[in-house]
Amino acid sequence: MLNQRTIAKKVSVTGIGIHSGKKVTLTLHPAVADFGVQFKRTDVPNASVLRANAETVGATENNTTIGAGVNAVHTVEHLLSAFYGFGIDNVYCEIDGPEVPIMDGSGASFVFLLKETGIVSLNKSKKFLIVLEKVRVEVDDKWAEIEPSSKLIIDSTIVFAHPTIKSQNKVFEFSCENYINEIGRARTFGMLKDVDALKRKGLIKGGSLDNAIVLDDYKVVNPEGLRFVDEFVRHKILDTIGDISLLGHEIAGKITTFKSGHNLHNLLCRKLLATPSAYEIVSAASLERETVEAFALPRALAPSFH
Repeated sequence: MLNQRTIAKKVSVTGIGIHSGKKVTLTLHPAVADFGVQFKRTDVPNASVLRANAETVGATENNTTIGAGVNAVHTVEHLLSAFYGFGIDNVYCEIDGPEVPIMDGSGASFVFLLKETGIVSLNKSKKFLIVLEKVRVEVDDKWAEIEPSSKLIIDSTIVFAHPTIKSQNKVFEFSCENYINEIGRARTFGMLKDVDALKRKGLIKGGSLDNAIVLDDYKVVNPEGLRFVDEFVRHKILDTIGDISLLGHEIAGKITTFKSGHNLHNLLCRKLLATPSAYEIVSAASLERETVEAFALPRALAPSFH
C-alpha cells in the first residue's frame, strides 16, 4: 500500500526572498496524516494558519501566493514542487517573513534538505485525484488543459522571443526519481531588460545571478551557463508541478500547457475542482500498480514507517 508521507524531523533553512529582498527563515515540521501543507507567518501577530490549496491562492503575478494582504506567503511554488517530487503530503511550515526563500532559484536546495531530513511513511493510504474528462482554460494565446492518464505527465511548451530560448517543448513523465534527476535543479529565469520594470512593481528586489538565470538581449549572463540545454522549459515544469500540487492529492492525469504561467495553472486547478464530473478522489490502495509506483523513492531515500 502507498501511504501518506511527512518529513522525519524538524528542519530550518534561511535565505532571501527573490521579490521582497528580505532575509527569511523557513522551518518545516513533521505533520500527521491528512494535515496537508499549511503555512504560518510567525512574524505577523495572531496570523491564521494558511492551508495550501488551489482556493487559497491569491496573487499569481511572477509567483504563486497563498493568502492575501499582510497574512500572505509568497513564492511557494518551488517548495511545493519539491514536496510533490518526494511524495510528501503533510508538512507544517513556519516562516518569519513574507516569502519562501528563493535559494538558488530552483528546487535543488529543498531537494537536498528533504534528502537530509528524511521521509516518514504514515499509517494512512495516499489519495489520488483521477482525471476523468478533459478540462481546458485559455487566456489570450496561452492555454492549459488536463485530461485522463494513468499517471502524471506534463507536456510543456514555452515560447520566448530570445535567441537562447526561442520555442522549447518537453514531455515529462512524473516519478520521484525523474523529478530529482531531471526537474528539481532547473532554475527560474528572467530578462535583464525587464529588471527595471519589475522593480518598479516591487518585484525581484532580491534577484541576482545567484538565484536566477539572467539573459541579456543575446545570451545567458551567468558565468556558469546552463545546467541543462533546455533548463527554461524544465523550470516551467517545476513550476507547473508546484502549482498543480495545490489540488491537494497525487494526480493521475496528463497536463498540456502552452505559454502558461502561475495564473493559468491556478485557473486550471479551480476549473477542474468546479467540474465534479471531471475527476474523482480514490485511495491509492484501489489503483493500478503503474499509477502508484511513480511515487517509489530511490532506495537510499526509502521512507521509514511511522
